[in-house]
Amino acid sequence: MSKLLTVFGATGNQGRSVINTVLADPVLSKEYKIRGITRDVSKPDAKALIDKGVEVVSADTSSIDSLVAALSGSSTVFLVTNPSFAENSDAEFQQGKNIADAAKQAGVQHLVFSSLLNVIESTGGHLKNVPHFDQKAQVEQYIRDLGIPATFVLPGYFMSNYVSMGLLRKGEDGVYTLAYPVNEGSQFPLVDIEADFGKYVATALKNPTKLQGVQILAATDYYTPTRILKEFEEVTGHKTRFVQIDYETYKSFMPGYLGLEMLENHLFIEEPGYFLGRSLKESQALVADAGFRLTTWKEFIERHKGRFA
Repeated sequence: MSKLLTVFGATGNQGRSVINTVLADPVLSKEYKIRGITRDVSKPDAKALIDKGVEVVSADTSSIDSLVAALSGSSTVFLVTNPSFAENSDAEFQQGKNIADAAKQAGVQHLVFSSLLNVIESTGGHLKNVPHFDQKAQVEQYIRDLGIPATFVLPGYFMSNYVSMGLLRKGEDGVYTLAYPVNEGSQFPLVDIEADFGKYVATALKNPTKLQGVQILAATDYYTPTRILKEFEEVTGHKTRFVQIDYETYKSFMPGYLGLEMLENHLFIEEPGYFLGRSLKESQALVADAGFRLTTWKEFIERHKGRFA
């Protein structure tokens, strides 16, 4: 009899990657039926999941009763929380706390949570404005304290940011510029979030006992801006330049508090480091042993180079 895997954020980048990876895996696709949770079951992305055989339901993340009903019968849950990017808001933590409480009540046997590090603690209070990291770390700690068997997958810096957010901008001179408020030697742990994130979660699903309580670092490799641009040039043939911009200019690119949050997010990458300098080798070995291959930055650019024509 198949077990039930319930996936939050089923139509988002992470949840969709989890679902697609499980459906494509010859072992997991037989082991699990999938229930996707999304805010709007009528939108095209939700209907596309239904066409793949996924049960799609909605749930009110502010209501424990609604969440317990949505998780009924689930043996395994993938949880990703939604950042608010608003000052003095604990909405993301409350969302994660409610779902963890509901998972406990529903008797979930394995929870896989998309987590991140606590920036305030990691920097001794120097950087205080990256709540979309801090609140995920707080949810992780809450899950640990609650005693639910859990694995934590920490996604790196999205390769898709360079496409969807236009981080590589073509100037009038035809040169593509990458502008950051950090130095060109800063280490960005890149991940193809759509193609690869599900592979890390699937690795946890294949090894629930071995990976209980473990943090899996989801990134193909560490890339400096210099390497990012060099490999971009090699694939596309376009010329590039890196520009280190001042803090106030960088903040001005985004409205209000978001500018400060994104600035401190990047300062955290520069020092002490997105994953605090931890090696990716152990996590990469886990994924390889589970039968998955990760996407390199060059391969990602090759797939999307038409966007940079």
